[in-house]
Amino acid sequence: MFELIHQDKNTGARLGRITTEHGVIHTPAFMPVGTHATIKGLYPKDVEEAGAEIMLSNTYHLFLRPGMEVIRKAGGLHKFISWEKPILTDSGGYQVFSLALLRKLSDKGVEFQSHIDGFKHFLTPEDVIDIQRDLGSDIMMPLDECVHYPCGRDQAEVAMKRTINWAKRSYKHFKEHKKHGPTKKQLLFGIVQGATYEDLRAECAKELTDIDFDGFSVGGVSVGEPSSLIYNILDYTVKLLPENKPRYAMGIGYPPDIIEAVERGLDMFDCVVPTRYGRNGTAFTSGGKIIIRNAVFTDDFKALDKKCGCYVCKTFSRAYLRHLFNAQEMLGLTLLSLHNVYFFLDLARKIREAIKGNQFGAFKKEFLSNYNNSICA
Repeated sequence: MFELIHQDKNTGARLGRITTEHGVIHTPAFMPVGTHATIKGLYPKDVEEAGAEIMLSNTYHLFLRPGMEVIRKAGGLHKFISWEKPILTDSGGYQVFSLALLRKLSDKGVEFQSHIDGFKHFLTPEDVIDIQRDLGSDIMMPLDECVHYPCGRDQAEVAMKRTINWAKRSYKHFKEHKKHGPTKKQLLFGIVQGATYEDLRAECAKELTDIDFDGFSVGGVSVGEPSSLIYNILDYTVKLLPENKPRYAMGIGYPPDIIEAVERGLDMFDCVVPTRYGRNGTAFTSGGKIIIRNAVFTDDFKALDKKCGCYVCKTFSRAYLRHLFNAQEMLGLTLLSLHNVYFFLDLARKIREAIKGNQFGAFKKEFLSNYNNSICA
């Protein structure tokens, strides 16, 4: 399932490969987020051509809309969205806690009101596994409790212990109930919680690594903490995870954060940042972020990023992209989103090449120097 191919000689950066029923994922890997089973504003073929080997979708949103009956009738999520490569589905736990109108948590499960129509639902950890069976995702995440930052220790401990309990129940149900959906060989990852408290992270990691999950993720980061604290959490937690399993940093999505996480030995990343920023007129480039609406680009006929090989940068100028946004043309949102997705996927490709040549440290230094020190209008 997971093969550790090479580790950079001077850092913790790792080169790996995850084999799934729908294809191989080369790590470190960035996963574009298709919350509602679509990467906003982009054709699936364009996302695939940009280099995506896996996409992420969300169980909470799909459960509510279009609903599981529709997806079952379609033959699973891959067929429903016409995506033949791997899919990871988040359990929806974070969305329950952040989006639901009202929610009640107990050790049994979670009761919540839909943010769409107010209808009440109750889901157990076992229900969430069954839903993801029907979705047919290649990698499933168990129901967990994610707390926001800052969080008191008592609250973090309750959430961590509940996450462990739910993880054990999820794994047991996953192994004992051989109900198969459209994907026959699915993988289940464990999620390490514990907020910013090292002893809670250690307890959670110990309990979860005693279970034979297919991979492990660091949850509860990028929920409001400063970057330095995120790095500390990753630094500490990754040392508690087995080397022979993939390691997923949930919600890590800004380029400097991805690079810092890779250096610490993390393998998988996801974030809505590329398309969200693209829809709002911000492009990620090798020289930092560009706000394309700014007047300085009115007659700037250079490529968005001269070091980028995407369709947008090879075809259109900054001036044209600015015009599209200021004229409120939909094409502007699409082109900037496509560029951003390509930029993140290309960053992952360059990271893999650097690790392969034991040059990750030099790559990090050069990339961050250009990205952080350039002045982008």
